[in-house]
Amino acid sequence: MRTFNLPDLGEGLAEAEIVRWHVNVGDVVAVDQPMLAVETAKAVVEVPAPFAGTIKTLHGKPGDIIATGAPLVEFDTAHGASAEVPPTAAGHSRAHRSADAAHVGASSDAGTVVGNMPIGEHELIETAQACGYSNNRANGNPRTSPNGRLRAAPAARALAKHLGITLTGLSGSGRGGVIVVADVITHSSIAARAPATTPPAFHGGEGLRGLRRAMAQSMTLARDNVMNCTIFDDADLHHWREGHDITIRLLRAIAAGCQAEPALNAWFDGNAQTRRLLPQIDVGMAVDTPDGLIVPVIRDIAGRTAVQLRREVDRLKSAAHDRTVTPEDLRDVTFMLSNFGMIAGRYATPVVVPPMVAILGSGRLSRDVVAVQSGLEAHLRMPLSLTFDHRCVTGGEAARFLAAVLRDLEKDT
Repeated sequence: MRTFNLPDLGEGLAEAEIVRWHVNVGDVVAVDQPMLAVETAKAVVEVPAPFAGTIKTLHGKPGDIIATGAPLVEFDTAHGASAEVPPTAAGHSRAHRSADAAHVGASSDAGTVVGNMPIGEHELIETAQACGYSNNRANGNPRTSPNGRLRAAPAARALAKHLGITLTGLSGSGRGGVIVVADVITHSSIAARAPATTPPAFHGGEGLRGLRRAMAQSMTLARDNVMNCTIFDDADLHHWREGHDITIRLLRAIAAGCQAEPALNAWFDGNAQTRRLLPQIDVGMAVDTPDGLIVPVIRDIAGRTAVQLRREVDRLKSAAHDRTVTPEDLRDVTFMLSNFGMIAGRYATPVVVPPMVAILGSGRLSRDVVAVQSGLEAHLRMPLSLTFDHRCVTGGEAARFLAAVLRDLEKDT
């Protein structure tokens, strides 16, 4: 019998929600045969079989949230080939997966999601002996391993380190008492904003899942770690000709702004007080879906033509609505665009999500009365809202960036 644990699906994600199973108990599967679809905080991912065999147990049903490293499928490989993914695929996966890997038991195998994902036991757990947890397992405490080390998901450990939180003070809500990202965020929020009085009890409702759960976590992280500051202005589009592609013009203007002020196309680590200016502009564009926002990334906007950009935007929007966008299309965004004006609203205060340092919001176009030398005219104008992280971006840099965006948008071609 061999146990397949949920692998780290990328970016150190702590958990995933089962969307659907493609197999049943008793089915005989081959290597790389799709077994199930899971939804992470970033995308829906198909998980293939890591080896051939007969399925004996499925851990979880659609809608269940499974922690990274928790048992997922049990196989009987006695009568089937135990083929592993070739080393080349494993090497490719290791180069792209998070440095934090998930814990697996001695009888478990590494999971494979588009290639092998070897997982090391030592990377899930954190020493807790200094706080007297070394014998808790013997006393029935599931939060520690047999050798007295605290059990925590990789992303939870990384976030706790970033926020300066000691995991030994947390209670785990994951499977078997594992500390997950939500536990760290909850602890951080309580410590930073402890209420003076006990809030009224809240009864009913249902837990957030999928994209909404991811949004709650990322917005909490942003609230506690970013100094948001927003400036506003309007682009005068009076000289635009018919047929301009608003989204593509915005992307081109962002490229112009980043070229004028590279400080806004950067990542900032507030804990280490380090900033990294990024040479390529990869814009995350928020796409509204019934399940919540998905932010696919448009790569190298400064190096593509308008036709190429439009083709890529259409592809990513379609994939976002169909929930077929890949993890690779969601990673390593350097700047954010929120085109909320296509629905409603003139101005907003968009939120910067670390490690990024800026986001541009585009409001609803309107015809405004503008004073000119000859009198009054009605001009088509686009409201713009630029939020930046004032910890590492100066007001002057933000204003110069926005000025460059305005100049580019106001061109007639």
